[in-house]
Amino acid sequence: MSIIEKCPLCHHKSRNFFEDYFHCNVCDAVFLSETKHPSRLEEKARYETHNNDVEDENYQKFVSPITNSICRDFTPEAKGLDFGAGTGPVITRILCDRGCNIQIYDPFFHDYPELLDDKYDYIACCEVIEHFHHPDREFGLLANLLKPAGKMYCMTEIYNPDIDFANWYYKNDPTHVFFYQRQTFAWIKENYPFSSLEIEKRLTTLQKT
Repeated sequence: MSIIEKCPLCHHKSRNFFEDYFHCNVCDAVFLSETKHPSRLEEKARYETHNNDVEDENYQKFVSPITNSICRDFTPEAKGLDFGAGTGPVITRILCDRGCNIQIYDPFFHDYPELLDDKYDYIACCEVIEHFHHPDREFGLLANLLKPAGKMYCMTEIYNPDIDFANWYYKNDPTHVFFYQRQTFAWIKENYPFSSLEIEKRLTTLQKT
């Protein structure tokens, strides 16, 4: 195992943090060594085990920080994208039931690349960004998909030094390869075309310039 590895977000040299994980002193991200990333087939097989029933009230409640924020910030006519919707696109289901205009994209289960040529008022990313193998490219793509003043809503478990990383449940999912601290999001806001950043528990909202 190497002692130093390049951060896949900011590209600075990062030092070994725990076993096959590295910590970047520039953007404060913690990430799994690229040599340990699951293959595309392994990722898909893992996602297919997720029991994401769009009718499940607990699942609907889980995503409510995103759906409630979107309904507060935008009218139903606004154009949205559920990015990384997975096998159970519950956000799309809830918003469509409320009369919203939202499309589904997922590279494994709803692969409609033509949707990535459009522009959106808002993007929902629920339990998605921790799976990014190349967060530098992915955040560039997401920022480009947003209209000016558009918003991106990201739900993920945010790491902080008070968490016992060795026993942290969130890292034990083999498809979770990139972890964010509050400073990581601040770095993203400053280095991509975003004008504002809000973090409320597990929900991070970035607004495009």
